[in-house]
Amino acid sequence: MLLQNNQINIPSFTLVRQNSMLEKELLECFLQVVNQGIFILNENVKVLEDKVSNFCQANYGIGVASGSDALDLSLIACGIGHGDEVITTPFTFFATAAAISRVGAKPVFVDIDPKTWNIDVNLIEEKITSKTKAIIPVHLFGCPVEMDAIMQIAKKNNLRVIEDAAQAIGAQYCGEKVGSFGDTGCFSFFPTKNLGAFGDGGMIVTKDSKIAEKIKLLRIHGAKNKYCHDVLGFNSRLDELQASILNLKFKYIELWTQRRRELAILYNNLFQEHIRTDRFSIKLPQEPDYAYHVYHQYTIQTKQRDELQNHLKSYGIASTVYYPIPLHLQKVYSSLGHHQGDFPVSEDACNEVLSLPMFPELTNEEVEIIVDAITSFFTR
Repeated sequence: MLLQNNQINIPSFTLVRQNSMLEKELLECFLQVVNQGIFILNENVKVLEDKVSNFCQANYGIGVASGSDALDLSLIACGIGHGDEVITTPFTFFATAAAISRVGAKPVFVDIDPKTWNIDVNLIEEKITSKTKAIIPVHLFGCPVEMDAIMQIAKKNNLRVIEDAAQAIGAQYCGEKVGSFGDTGCFSFFPTKNLGAFGDGGMIVTKDSKIAEKIKLLRIHGAKNKYCHDVLGFNSRLDELQASILNLKFKYIELWTQRRRELAILYNNLFQEHIRTDRFSIKLPQEPDYAYHVYHQYTIQTKQRDELQNHLKSYGIASTVYYPIPLHLQKVYSSLGHHQGDFPVSEDACNEVLSLPMFPELTNEEVEIIVDAITSFFTR
């Protein structure tokens, strides 16, 4: 048993190891931007926009200030506003629903598939009304939503599709990159993401030239020309320093994704030796046949989640709960009139899921220690 080492300290996530490996290149990025002296919407942003849009099989990329802004601007560019309804999942980060609310629309929640924790595509159509104008599928934890079904529903009902791919850069549905299916795809470059900046940052990709032009207008105070404001816009620009760092990291994204997948396979293989026993009651993350999962998180599900988390903590192993309260039960959405039990699969997930350490620099030995610790919990 590897647990005999009482100096265990395994973080849920850390950038320290990656930053150490990239230190020289990161310093060069910083100096290049400082010496150039242009910090907003310069060449680094343009290069990154081209890289990400090409990578995602889209025609246009627009760098913005955050993943949250990417959702806001996409909704506005797609004409979503007051009185409209937008269908999404209650099991996701708050920003997804908040963007809908900020533009004056109403979030309409649909429960999740218990296998993938993504929106259950079989439950969407029953929630569509004359006010429904869009669907925001969330590729949660790096696992793609069933986009064929989403797009068929959207086409049938004349709905916009805005992909929340904040956690899923590089993920694929049936061989095509997420973000390339909907009217827009929204990405976050928050430091913990698979492609992370040293602060907030985001990107919108689209195949639609009109949407791209509108978002470019919106991100700079609604001004196509300086001091000439055509619409009420925002200050939502990806800065040059963050873009420079992201351009550096981008060349490693496929290598890092492959490492995440290797770690997920290692977790799976080590767990498979135990989960068939009655005492070892956890559900492992699923990768459907149609999916190329990028494992932003490696998340398990167990009814003994809180006890297990405390057990891991006692060994010096960190873990994280995403997300403890479903969106329909958040205080801010009490006016929607939802109650406990309205979306039972999402509620179960909030009470039972636990994300284990997952980042490319995690070692195989550390994964073995984590699985040993979990095994020791279930075989006490």
